[in-house]
Amino acid sequence: MSSTIRVLLAEDQSMVREALAALLGLEEDIEVVAQVARGDEVLAAVREHDVDVALLDIEMPGATGIEAAAQLHREFPALKLVILTTFGRPGYLRSAMESGADAFLVKDAPAAQLAAAVRKVLAGERVIDPTLAAAALAEGANPLTDREREVLRAAADGSTNAELAAALHLSQGTVRNYLSTAIQKLAARNRTEAVRIAREKGWL
Repeated sequence: MSSTIRVLLAEDQSMVREALAALLGLEEDIEVVAQVARGDEVLAAVREHDVDVALLDIEMPGATGIEAAAQLHREFPALKLVILTTFGRPGYLRSAMESGADAFLVKDAPAAQLAAAVRKVLAGERVIDPTLAAAALAEGANPLTDREREVLRAAADGSTNAELAAALHLSQGTVRNYLSTAIQKLAARNRTEAVRIAREKGWL
């Protein structure tokens, strides 16, 4: 195996992506071999390039970093996955770990810390931002079921119950029940507030 760690960088903001690539490129043992701006381009890029570690931004068009991580984990179980986020939302951490991520870091961490994390995950370690880890423990588990999350996510654009029912192949009564339960669990006044609360906590 080459002593150089081959990295894929997935980040939709070009300035941030280029800055991260430049900083990692300064490390003697790390080479950024591929860059993509969309989550749905990650899998093809990994198939094309011989990658050791994938750095995935959590918020990308096409697919989130968590969704991309889950795809990669299924197809390339040996590949190491590092999730990067601007948002310190504790719910994201749990989702990232469930998707197979080996590390979860905030983007404003020092470059040396990111490079160290790349080396650590390749050595079999798990790296988690300590502040996020503490917040996730304090926050507890996501109270929403998969179905409640699906309906709440679909409701975020203001769709009516009838529209949601048609899109999700459910009855209007079932949609109403899921929304009502989600609103209750989140102690929200309405679906709009429920969506906001769930997003802020990283539960959607």
